[in-house]
Amino acid sequence: QGILREGLEDVKQFFKANGSCRLPLSPSLLVKGIVPRDCSYFNSNAVPLKLSFQNVDPLGENIRVIFKCGDDLRQDMLTLQMIRIMNKIWVQEGLDMRMVIFRCFSTGRGRGMVEMIPNAETLRKIQVEHGVTGSFKDRPLADWLQKHNPEEDEYEKAVENFIYSCAGCCVATYVLGICDRHNDNIMLKTTGHMFHIDFGRFLGHAQMFGNIKRDRAPFVFTSDMAYVINGGDKPSSRFHDFVDLCCQAYNLIRKHTHLFLNLLGLMLSCGIPELSDLEDLKYVYDALRPQDSDADATTYFTRLIESSLGSVATKLNFFIHNLAQMKFTGSDARPTLSFAPRTHTIKTSGRIRDVFLCRHERVFNPSKGYTYVVKVQRESPGEVAFVQRTFEEFQELHNKLRLLFPSSLLPSFPSRFVIGRSRGEAVAERRKEELNGYIWHLIHAAPEVAECDLIYTFFHPLPRDEKASGTNPTPKPADATWARPLGKVGGEVKLSISYKNNKLFIMVMHIRGLPPLQDGNDPDPYVKTYLLPDPQKTTKRKTKVARKTCNPTYNEMLVYDGIPRGDLQQRELRLSVLSEEGFWENILLGEVGIRLRDLDLAQEKMGWFALGSRGHGTL
Repeated sequence: QGILREGLEDVKQFFKANGSCRLPLSPSLLVKGIVPRDCSYFNSNAVPLKLSFQNVDPLGENIRVIFKCGDDLRQDMLTLQMIRIMNKIWVQEGLDMRMVIFRCFSTGRGRGMVEMIPNAETLRKIQVEHGVTGSFKDRPLADWLQKHNPEEDEYEKAVENFIYSCAGCCVATYVLGICDRHNDNIMLKTTGHMFHIDFGRFLGHAQMFGNIKRDRAPFVFTSDMAYVINGGDKPSSRFHDFVDLCCQAYNLIRKHTHLFLNLLGLMLSCGIPELSDLEDLKYVYDALRPQDSDADATTYFTRLIESSLGSVATKLNFFIHNLAQMKFTGSDARPTLSFAPRTHTIKTSGRIRDVFLCRHERVFNPSKGYTYVVKVQRESPGEVAFVQRTFEEFQELHNKLRLLFPSSLLPSFPSRFVIGRSRGEAVAERRKEELNGYIWHLIHAAPEVAECDLIYTFFHPLPRDEKASGTNPTPKPADATWARPLGKVGGEVKLSISYKNNKLFIMVMHIRGLPPLQDGNDPDPYVKTYLLPDPQKTTKRKTKVARKTCNPTYNEMLVYDGIPRGDLQQRELRLSVLSEEGFWENILLGEVGIRLRDLDLAQEKMGWFALGSRGHGTL
């Protein structure tokens, strides 16, 4: 801090002598001074400076930039230029991936300026709101977006931005081999746009722990990102859209393989250590797989998504980074509640006179469980509010209070662990009584506890609390429209069917809306096809088995060779979806028959087919 203040004094003297100057980041940025109170530094190895300059335009906001010393920013400039070109290709093809591409400029050897994106936070800061193990939890990103987008239409728009930008980041970081990916160099805007920063390692030059690569997954795509996309912890049809977007974006870039190889080839002699020979160019060539068909590349990238989503190494890497950053955290950092968008105080909200936990309610969205409705009375006459909080949110409040106060000043918190089903009605009723006692003792505790900001923030109404205005509506499952009588079949399958050179190609893409099994569990679905008539059962083809989902993604190609065009008129594709049951007989979830004479296979046919018990399907 001392060194920073001394340096800022020098900058102030510069402006006194010169009046104003243009920032190297962009000649259009004219500044007349520096704002010392808004300047600080980051805790990463190079200790970059966070600087705030006064705008010459009186109506313009302060201009915030990062100044780095010790990193070769030419590599960052090149990477951002490649991503900018990818984005132009996507936009020209009518695909807006909502990419956030910031300015970066190298001002000298190992130094330069980087644009700061407003209203954005690193994944680490978002995850540690849920504790140091936040990187292993699925809900932090969704909760953070919900906090900053409380209205339903705002949140849906943020999720849409997240789906597109996350898909774009997955493709761009994979193709360029961007490494050293941890949760401090991936950022999320409050509008849902995700983007990567700090491109110190690319073209597959990963950091090593001994002989082990630190970046083990093809790219960063974790379960908390999938949770935002799916709207919960189970795959939904929105995940199909995400996979389709990734594969479409990947195939569009593959068409321009030579452009990227030529551009990177021009930079071989510029002295960037990680772009110095043909082996580095070969990394991009291998990643783009120009020899593959679009269908093969779609299957390949789908497997990469599955591999990244199943990688524990990424989350472990994030967790280790959380631990490493803990030693840098300043002692003045006050704990905040992850579900509250802003802090409230006794002055801003008014003194609380009494609190009473009225009842518990069953909820189904975003996950099944119970919420507790608390009546909050303030000293202002007639000011009564109802707030809804889950048991986990009460527990978070208690854990954060323990960081501020000794246990002797706090009431004891009800036990989280129960025997039997932890979400049963009896458990919720018992917890209601225990939590009621807990919050009464909090409000009547010592003044430094009872009047602290954490408690007043906890009991301040959130947008979702407007629904708990004292009524007790009958809860309805979020997926009620999908409810089906047990034992029935149903759902839809998305296929791409094409015919070329006496070969029939069936791409099994996605299935949506499969019914659950009779015991209420999700099935383990796979697809089986026959080309009828087939008395010898020689045309059987199968996909892999997807685990525990009613909305699986496959993107697998099933091929029938040696089918003359004249035979297509007499053939029928019989497709069945079954659930693998181990030792027991597999369960039929739905099937469809498709007469090939009904399809004009002169060009590819893609669409959804309804699954039933028997009968012929329509596109």
